Amino acid sequence: MGKLILVRHGKSVWNIANIFTGWTDVDLAPEGIEEANIAGEIIKEHEIAIDICYSSYLKRAIRTGLIILEHADKMHVDFIKSWKLNERNYGAWQGRNKDEVKREVGEYLFLKVRRGFDTPPPSLQLTDERHPKFDHLYDTVNSSYLPASESLEQTEVRVVEYFFEVIIPELVKGKTVLVAAHGNSIRGLMAHIENINSSEIPKVTVPTGVLQVYEFDTNMILKKKYKLEEKSKIKL
Repeated sequence: MGKLILVRHGKSVWNIANIFTGWTDVDLAPEGIEEANIAGEIIKEHEIAIDICYSSYLKRAIRTGLIILEHADKMHVDFIKSWKLNERNYGAWQGRNKDEVKREVGEYLFLKVRRGFDTPPPSLQLTDERHPKFDHLYDTVNSSYLPASESLEQTEVRVVEYFFEVIIPELVKGKTVLVAAHGNSIRGLMAHIENINSSEIPKVTVPTGVLQVYEFDTNMILKKKYKLEEKSKIKL
């Protein structure tokens, strides 16, 4: 059985500015580029043979994956993108400063949406230019599939569906798979893979640029989970 490596994209310009990003297609900040550089060097240092890479449709994840492959000397591998690996859609909160939203709605609702499991943010109106149906990235996607907002639970459903349909068949072939995605899409995968219940998954945080490796038995039952780190920092 192959290995699965999950990595949240490096810090984006809106991460730095403390803005809800969601499906907004913002780029990496310089700090995020450096995080991706380091992740690629770590893969090279550990001599891991990446066989295939997946990312979302969003440039911060795409660029993270490409930078990692470049620095790992794996630019030849197939690179596949899917909107199902996108970040959670933050609806009407997208593009807004997180502190301002918290002051407006109160800490209880803010945390229930941001750190909860089944509470979505306010939806985008169908006429709102931020709605993904107006984004050329999704021209080939049936508009009925495009969310106006999402809870973590809804994000998990689409990500896990893609995991079963596309990624697991590659793992079964013995391939090592790199997935460059987002905090909430990765949390959704982690919830499924690690069997984390809905009351515990909101407490899980996914740091940017950190390589998380999963190894499975022949029945796709998790055997081992660990983080890849620079060998010089590993205490023996």
